[in-house]
Amino acid sequence: MSTTALYNDQGGAEAAVEASPENNSSSGAAFGLFSADFKKNEDLKEMLESNKESLKLEAMKRVVGLIAKGKNASELFPAVVKNVANKNIELKKLVYVYLVRYAEEQQDLALLSISTFQRALKDPNQFIRASALRVLSSIRVPIIVPIMMLAIKEAAADMSPYVRKTSAHAIQKLYSLDPEQKEQLIEVIEKLLKDKSTLVAGSVVVAFEEVCPDRIDLIHKNYRKLCNLLVDVEEWGQVVIISMLTRYARTQFTSPWTEGASFDEHNEKAFYDSDTEEKKDETEEKVYVMDPDHRLLLRNTKPLLQSRNTAVVMSVAQLYWHLAPKHEVNIVTKSLVRLLRSHREVQYIVLQNIATMSIQRKGMFEPYMKSFYVRSTDATHIKTLKLEILTNLANEANISTILREFQTYVKSQDKAFAAGTIQAIGRCATNISEVTDTCLNGLVLLLSNRDETVVAESVVVIKKLLQTQPTQHCEIIRHMAKLFDNITVPMARASILWLMGEYCERVPKIAPDVLRKMAKSFTAEEDIVKLQIVNLAAKLYLTNSKQTKLLTQYILNLGKYDQSYDIRDRTRFIRQLIVPNEKSGALNKYARRILLAPKPAPVLESAFKDRDRYQLGTLSHSLNVKASGYQELSDWPAVAPDQTVRNVEVIEPVQEWAPTVGKTKTKKPKSDKFYSDDEEEKEEEEEEGSGSSSSADSSSSSEESGSESEEESSEESEKTSSDSGQSSSGSEKSSTESELEQKKKKKTKKAPTKKSKPTAASSDSDENGNGPVAQASSSSAESSSGSESDSEDSDSDSQTPQKKKTTNAAKPKPKAKVEVKSKKEVSLLDLDDFSPAPTNAPTAMVVSSSLLSDLEGLSLSNISSTMQVTTPSFGPVKTHELLHHMTGKGLSAKYHFPRQPCLYQPSMVSVQLILTNSSDHSLEEIHIGERSPAGLNIHCFNTIERLEPEASVTVSMGIDFSDSTQAANFHLCTKEDQFSVSIQPVVGELLMPSSMTEQDYSKEQGKLLGMNETSATITMATANTSSLAVSKQVLSVANVGVVSSSNNSLHRFAGRTVSSGALVLVSLELKESSSALLTISTDKSVMASMLLRDLKQALTQA
Repeated sequence: MSTTALYNDQGGAEAAVEASPENNSSSGAAFGLFSADFKKNEDLKEMLESNKESLKLEAMKRVVGLIAKGKNASELFPAVVKNVANKNIELKKLVYVYLVRYAEEQQDLALLSISTFQRALKDPNQFIRASALRVLSSIRVPIIVPIMMLAIKEAAADMSPYVRKTSAHAIQKLYSLDPEQKEQLIEVIEKLLKDKSTLVAGSVVVAFEEVCPDRIDLIHKNYRKLCNLLVDVEEWGQVVIISMLTRYARTQFTSPWTEGASFDEHNEKAFYDSDTEEKKDETEEKVYVMDPDHRLLLRNTKPLLQSRNTAVVMSVAQLYWHLAPKHEVNIVTKSLVRLLRSHREVQYIVLQNIATMSIQRKGMFEPYMKSFYVRSTDATHIKTLKLEILTNLANEANISTILREFQTYVKSQDKAFAAGTIQAIGRCATNISEVTDTCLNGLVLLLSNRDETVVAESVVVIKKLLQTQPTQHCEIIRHMAKLFDNITVPMARASILWLMGEYCERVPKIAPDVLRKMAKSFTAEEDIVKLQIVNLAAKLYLTNSKQTKLLTQYILNLGKYDQSYDIRDRTRFIRQLIVPNEKSGALNKYARRILLAPKPAPVLESAFKDRDRYQLGTLSHSLNVKASGYQELSDWPAVAPDQTVRNVEVIEPVQEWAPTVGKTKTKKPKSDKFYSDDEEEKEEEEEEGSGSSSSADSSSSSEESGSESEEESSEESEKTSSDSGQSSSGSEKSSTESELEQKKKKKTKKAPTKKSKPTAASSDSDENGNGPVAQASSSSAESSSGSESDSEDSDSDSQTPQKKKTTNAAKPKPKAKVEVKSKKEVSLLDLDDFSPAPTNAPTAMVVSSSLLSDLEGLSLSNISSTMQVTTPSFGPVKTHELLHHMTGKGLSAKYHFPRQPCLYQPSMVSVQLILTNSSDHSLEEIHIGERSPAGLNIHCFNTIERLEPEASVTVSMGIDFSDSTQAANFHLCTKEDQFSVSIQPVVGELLMPSSMTEQDYSKEQGKLLGMNETSATITMATANTSSLAVSKQVLSVANVGVVSSSNNSLHRFAGRTVSSGALVLVSLELKESSSALLTISTDKSVMASMLLRDLKQALTQA
């Protein structure tokens, strides 16, 4: 019975025993080992072959449970494989999990279902497609290599990043099965390396390292992308990418460690200092300038030092060690010391790497010396490594502290550790001459220790130390001779005998007496001691033959008949060497020179001294042996290879609107019109495009659908442009006319005016000669909207109090803008100069111009629920400081996210800057300079020619954050200075609201399950339980739209990422006792986790 019960516990097949009467009623033999083994999975087979889906599902769960426990479930393969074509998604997933495990063992049976796997590769469910490819690649039969290759190529082009990730994993399996497919696989790897998904990046680099690690030409074009994606890649992918980029950087960049070269990297002070030195010395000094791509790698890996994964931190540490300038390596110290709080396995690897680092750069870890003090709970191998590091860190300043620690360690009950401590004391004595005597005296005191291991190790270390300066330490040798009888450890006895023989002339009275004692106990000694007795006898025979001649002959005779052939050989050799006779010949003359030759003192050095030849963090470094598959880091190139190979061609968007110059604005715009018109335009846009899921989609569809209309409108705009160029005096009149004409256009072609702004603004900037970097500033666009509002009908007066409050606060800003623009006459954009693209032609024919003007005057509170989805219901939440006036030498800058569609490019996030001159003098030529990362897409504001003291100006810019919270770094420059600033996006500001019905929401949410769903149960603050409070808190964190819900306890919000348009769904289900389930559904898993954290914080705090 016990055997059956055991099988039931292990196999999870209790039902079989209960359901089968045969098992219960059979004889004791039936419950024996073999019968139980035979019957144990019968119930699972029956369940798998039944017609009920629920039984099959339950059986598969139990089978997968068996596999998870390490049990053998291979005999169920035929029964499981029959269900591979089942339509139940959950069952099919579990079948694939089983097949991945056993497909290689049961290849023939798996091959029978290969057509099913091929069909599954076309399944609508991404997890089924991925699982099918995983099973297919697990069937390691050469005959299906072409099928696998085709499946991998198709999966590499799949819409789902999860499937593409699986195809990258399959590449390695296929390569190990058939290396001849290498060329085709490289093509797939090259394609996948261009993938922008963070889910794929790590897996494809693993495949690259496995298949073609030498093909660095594939990395060139993807280098910057990999650097920028690194922060968002999953942890183990980060480890592989960092390792690969370390090897890449060593082949592509010059060494930052060049001797005699001053380090300069856009640091003005260092730059000018080096100039003055050159003038003084009149010698050319080589200035090292780091490659921007080299800096990009170092900058983008630095945040990963805060990673929770110890392997990632270790990878970044080794990257900085091998690639960073020496003065920057110190930033990894704190992170490595933090890892010492982890498990002992982690500690062991980290301490090994610190031990190697501390040999070359003691200063790195010296401030954290206390972190390496040994704890009583540490394992022996951890203690030994900490000893090694403390010894490496020892110097004149801290040696007294370290020696006090060592005194405690010597008393440890761990014998191996105590012995290691004595060796460490010996190394400290060798390295620091000031404490040599102190260490020696301390070691001599240890000779009286009761512990034989401590005494033996002390003797060995003293022997090595005495060799450095033997003349001064005759007393120590005498003391050791007195203790000789009490020492029983063979190595220690041998060391004392060696010292007696080596320095026998310094202790002429003691050495013969020691030899006399040894002659008595010769036969009872260990071999190592006997060899040293023979050596001592030979040396005394040469130096003091009168007293020791007979003793020597006696010992040589004893050795001649010893059981060990080593002793017998040594005895014969010594006899021929020292005792002259006819056979010995000329060798006898050199006996003294051979035996008493001066010997070099042994060098006590670290065991980690030669480990730096291996890359830190590798298995080879840990073992100190070159492991299989280890790739050595190449030396830095003397001359950097061509860096243009990493440049990626950016395809400029086709500019479909004709560039025009608007009328110059002479009248100062009213501040209350300044914002209101912007809001009205926004409302128009939302009314017109309410059916579309995102502004980016509607914009692209409008471009496709209305190409003919665009050609006509571009002709009209050119005509208007030429007219406006002739006369600039009647700006108000022409502005009114343009507005009327604009309304006529809206009547015939209904499309948002904002859609036409980006291309016109960019083409205008090109015409002004600003180039792609400094395009038309937002301030000019806002001024043009102000000119429109001057000539607007009385509709704009019907604004909400909220808008008035916002505009009143912004009253000084337009004044400053006029000051700025008055210096340089830049023609402002006029809405008359654009022709809107038709987006929804049938609806446009119905809406009249009078209705449009009525809609423009509506307040936000009157807009329908569908409109609220795509319009943020409040202004900017928080203003962040970009540049303090003290740092900016009078120039201060603040920024906020206005949550409006970006004028310049749909994929950009709109950012408003408020620049203030707090100094007592004018600031000139304020503009944006160099930005990083190098590939960062920023639409800059136009150069502000002059900003008077105490004046402020508000400008807008667009930044493409690529759906990442990585900061946008750039230089804010004036004519005389430049200041490094950084805009850190909040994850909620990377979204734009999306309109959606409740049915559409449920449908989309159903597509984003599993890995695409992130949820948490939270405890709501009492103040946040009402519907209004929930909406307020969610909208304060994220720029999303409210989706109407029939269930009062379920709140839904929808949005899309600005850059890629990926759908982000937020749902909050209120439960009992203030608890709620917060769920975020999106394929941007990193964004989801960050958004979940921010929403959780907002909802749980009152």
